[in-house]
Parts: sequence; structure tokens; C-alpha cells
Amino acid sequence: MLLSHIPGMFTHPDAEWELIKKEHSNPSRIYMAYTCLLALIGPVCAYISTTQFGWRVGDGELIKLTAVSALQLNVLTYVAILVGVFGLGWMIDWMSKTYGSGHDEYAANGIALAAYSCTPLFLAGFISLYPVPWANMLVYLAAAAYTGYLIYDGLPHVLGIDKDQAFFFCGAILAVGLVYLVITRVGTVIVWNLGFAPVFISG
Repeated sequence: MLLSHIPGMFTHPDAEWELIKKEHSNPSRIYMAYTCLLALIGPVCAYISTTQFGWRVGDGELIKLTAVSALQLNVLTYVAILVGVFGLGWMIDWMSKTYGSGHDEYAANGIALAAYSCTPLFLAGFISLYPVPWANMLVYLAAAAYTGYLIYDGLPHVLGIDKDQAFFFCGAILAVGLVYLVITRVGTVIVWNLGFAPVFISG
């Protein structure tokens, strides 16, 4: 079962990457049995916290989202996560030829690297149940840092790239990730202007 890789990503990532390489699951299986499932954590937790718990800014009043608004925003967030993981995996496979790895006909290795490396970010979604901005920021920053490490650590194992090349390749992958982050920020503004802006309620 693909979810069995989760503990190994934190306890012994090198050995886990070797298992993933040998497993060579096709992209659709990785998506359905791993990415689609774990990507639900953040949006579901955010929906619960923003509609049931709410948050405060300083000493201000308690703020919540309406159920419909929260549902719309979290569905869009879920879609953005799935698109981001697929796009990053496809880019990893496409760029890998430049860094000395063979092209994978099904992009399974690239998508596997992207999906399993994002495990810390997926699990960080649980912090959304505690809707305090600074706590969420710290947890997601730590998760993003470990995700970057997992990408660097996984490149030699999954794509057969030597350590020196992996350092530069990892930088290129992270740059792609930052570009996608900017695109999602711009996309958020556009979507909000199309009528999907958050609808707040007090208390």
C-alpha cells in the first residue's frame, strides 16, 4: 500500500526512496492512492476550522467563513494542490534529461518524487484545525524546508542523478515550485474577482 511510505519519509528516507524506485507505480495509482487522499487533509481541516472554530486578528472579534464560501475556497485549493503536484512531477521528469537521468515514458518517477516529497506539506494540513496564523506559518515553513530536503535526497535514488547534479537540479525544481506559488496567488485574486471571494461572518 502506497500510504505505508509515509513513516519512512521521516524515519529513513534513503531506504524509502529505494523502495519507491523499485515499486515504480504508474502515475494514476500514485495519484489515486496517495496524492488525492493526502491532499484532502489541508482543505478538510481548513473547512472545519474556518466554519466551526474561526480566528481572531489581535484583540478583534471572532471571524468565520460561511459554509458555502469555505467549501468553494477549499475545493479550489484541493484542485490547485493536485494540479501543482502533477505539474511539478511532469517538470521533474522533463528536466531530468538535462541533469543526466533517462526520460521516463510515463513520468512515473518524476510524479512519484513530487508526490512523496510533498508528504510533509500534506500532513502539515492538520495544523489548519488550529486557526492561528503564526502557528500555521511556522508549521508550513518547517514542512516546506523538509520537502525541499526530501526532493534533494530523493533525486539520486529515484532518478539516478549524482549528488553534485542533484543540488542544482533541486534548485531548479524549487524554482518551478515558487513560480507555481506565484501563479496560484495571482489566480486567487482572479478567482476572487470572479465571485468566489471569501464571505465572512462574525462569531
